[in-house]
Amino acid sequence: MDELQGKVTVAPSVLTTIVRLTALEQEGVHRLAPVPRPMRGLLTGGRADEGILLGIGDNGVSLELHVVAEANANMLKLGDTLQTEVTRAIEEMVGLPVKCVDVYIDDVFLSPDEGKPSPGQAE
Repeated sequence: MDELQGKVTVAPSVLTTIVRLTALEQEGVHRLAPVPRPMRGLLTGGRADEGILLGIGDNGVSLELHVVAEANANMLKLGDTLQTEVTRAIEEMVGLPVKCVDVYIDDVFLSPDEGKPSPGQAE
């Protein structure tokens, strides 16, 4: 019979790092967006960290993910992909259940060239 030899504790900062890295590797994500100030205190035990608001409870992890998308990204597909991949990463790497991943696309990144009219177009 195997006996427990102690416990494993995962710091919330580890979860935010997993979420950040997973989100940034998805095609269509330009960068993470800051969590709006009024929303930072909404989740009990929440933690706002560079676009991530994390809540850890007895039933699992709840999080908000705020991103800036690339202009050519399919926003619906991007949101679905982020929910799936972030959930998978947390459950596989840490073993915690994920209750919800709410994705907020707060802005769209336009390169400097995309905002300018083409030659011959009226401004």
